[in-house]
Amino acid sequence: MVKCMTGFGRAQEILEGREITVEVRSVNHRYFEFSSRVPRAHAYLEERLKSYVQKRVSRGKVDALITIVNLNSGDTDVQINHSLAKEYLDALRGMGEELGLPDDVTISSLARFGDIFVVRKTAEDADAVWALVEQVAKKALDAFVQMRQTEGVRMKEDILSRLSGIEEMVAKVEEQSPRTLEAYRARLTARMEEVLADTNVDHARILQEAALFADRIAVDEETVRLRSHIAQFRTILESPEAVGRKLDFLVQEMNRETNTIGSKAQDLEIAHVVVDIKSEIEKIREQIQNIE
Repeated sequence: MVKCMTGFGRAQEILEGREITVEVRSVNHRYFEFSSRVPRAHAYLEERLKSYVQKRVSRGKVDALITIVNLNSGDTDVQINHSLAKEYLDALRGMGEELGLPDDVTISSLARFGDIFVVRKTAEDADAVWALVEQVAKKALDAFVQMRQTEGVRMKEDILSRLSGIEEMVAKVEEQSPRTLEAYRARLTARMEEVLADTNVDHARILQEAALFADRIAVDEETVRLRSHIAQFRTILESPEAVGRKLDFLVQEMNRETNTIGSKAQDLEIAHVVVDIKSEIEKIREQIQNIE
């Protein structure tokens, strides 16, 4: 199935006291490249998410975001360093006695010394947290892939339309090519008659020259290969696998055959058709740059 490499998906849920948000977005890239932003306390989620995404995405520069907000307050444990708090208290009272100041030390006073508090995060089960994140990631990734597929269908239709147009132009080349030979033969005969005047024209020589010319301008092999590439293009577009790289190679081959036709066919009408074919191939190539 043709998929666009550009996509976006987002999902948010509240699960077991946590508000979990997952966003996945991507742009064009020759290979698979992944980066993510996750809460520092949940850094272990990055590799798991990368593996999870890579199962469904083969190409593109993917950026993922995970946010986890604990709605319950039971995820932290605050303790007080009592020995340090006593040292602060003794120091303050000693300073008061030495300077003759009243003893007005309160809990609020001591609370200003932040290092007497020890805040610890409650240990989390990494597997349990990932199980929750995975549920949200699946929904975000489903939306992300659906967007890529929807755009891929549009791109496929556009490419198929252009391939049909190229086939019609190839038919024009095949139709015009024999006329080019006939026109050359007529010009050659007229030229020889003009030069030789009353002398009999050597028709065998004309046929020989025409045969040599026909061999030089023959594009049958190129048009046959071009048609074959188009047929193969259609087959690949129906493949369930990622097809971007194969199509990119095939476009190069189509362009090569078209260039050869242009260089061999010494005919103005064919030259115009070749320009149109190259234009359509270039538009297809631009589309393929965004196909997974």
